[in-house]
Amino acid sequence: MLKGKTIVLGVAGGIAAFKAASLASLLSKAGANVHVIMTESAQKFITPLTFQSLTKKPVHLDTFTEPDPSELAHIALADKADLIVVAPTTANVIGKVAHGLADDMLTTTIMATKAPVLFALAMNVNMYENPIVQDNVEYLREKGYRFAEPNEGYLACGWTGKGRLMEPEEIGAWIEAFFAEQEQPQDLTGLRLLITAGRNNEPIDPVRFVTNRSTGKMGYALAEAAVKRGAQVTLVTGPSELAPPAGVTAIKVQTGLEMHDAVMAHVAAQDVIIGAAAVADYRPKLRHEQKLKKKDGPLVIEFERNPDILLEVGKQKRADQVLVGFAAETEQVLENARGKLERKHADLFVANDVSQTGAGFGTDTNIVTLVDRAGDTPLPLLSKREVADKILDRVLELRTREAGPVS
Repeated sequence: MLKGKTIVLGVAGGIAAFKAASLASLLSKAGANVHVIMTESAQKFITPLTFQSLTKKPVHLDTFTEPDPSELAHIALADKADLIVVAPTTANVIGKVAHGLADDMLTTTIMATKAPVLFALAMNVNMYENPIVQDNVEYLREKGYRFAEPNEGYLACGWTGKGRLMEPEEIGAWIEAFFAEQEQPQDLTGLRLLITAGRNNEPIDPVRFVTNRSTGKMGYALAEAAVKRGAQVTLVTGPSELAPPAGVTAIKVQTGLEMHDAVMAHVAAQDVIIGAAAVADYRPKLRHEQKLKKKDGPLVIEFERNPDILLEVGKQKRADQVLVGFAAETEQVLENARGKLERKHADLFVANDVSQTGAGFGTDTNIVTLVDRAGDTPLPLLSKREVADKILDRVLELRTREAGPVS
């Protein structure tokens, strides 16, 4: 994956600079062309000769030292980089870049590049939590810079907390995943997808509501995967702690009725509809305007049915639309999924036993079976992002299958 990639590794001044040597070695062994830039402070912690020995390339230390008179070093590095990684990244570097300062080889190269930049943060926990540093990080994140958050643990300064540089293997895995995403085929280009995600909060009174355990991770993973494969994605999301993936149009709702109305307002314009939300089946029939007070004896709340969004979409979907549903079950998983596939006029159901370890709500992994009219396809334990791509692969197969052979 990294063979032939040009990675500029910036090393800033911090005790974690020694880990950058291991990262340089790891990337070089993977076949990347690694060019190291060291700040003046970094040279107090580790020598340039270390990186030169590991990368077999000269280390860049000063903006005004030009090894090749035919080019400006910081511009040449900025142009040839596939990725710039700064590890460790100090509060000082973040502050400079956030304010457009370019007063050394590293910040000048960052300012001149159009390549993606990853900042692997490492600093004292109090520095990391300083509101100014956090504001600078958030500002740069909004501008498209990427961040590898620090780990928690014992810090060289004697404090314990969040501030340790990610291990070289963790940063290496991030870089591998980054390039894997860049090379992902744009096979959904031109398609419009509507994806529902998350739970619903059905209010009882102004302070209480009925909900479920869904976090939205599966739906958000689908939205992220789809937009990275070129799709135009509308994400109708219930309450979630997750930030909508970059590039999607997010419509935020609370209740099942609000989700129903949002879906029905947009469904006609879609090519694919994926119902990954854990839509509330029932809502309290009466929403109290004031907080309910405690009384002696039991509390009885009458519920009424919410609309079945997937069923309504299935009844009116066009032949050129693909409809995907989810069946989160605890028993007779495949039987229930097959029944829903027919009853809701869907093209594909994703069945999973939420009682299994590593599957269901709140986890980063899932164990699912893809159920369509051609049969069942069980998948092993995968990350939800990997499951998302498997589902989208099947969606493309279904569209091809429905279109039939080209004469």
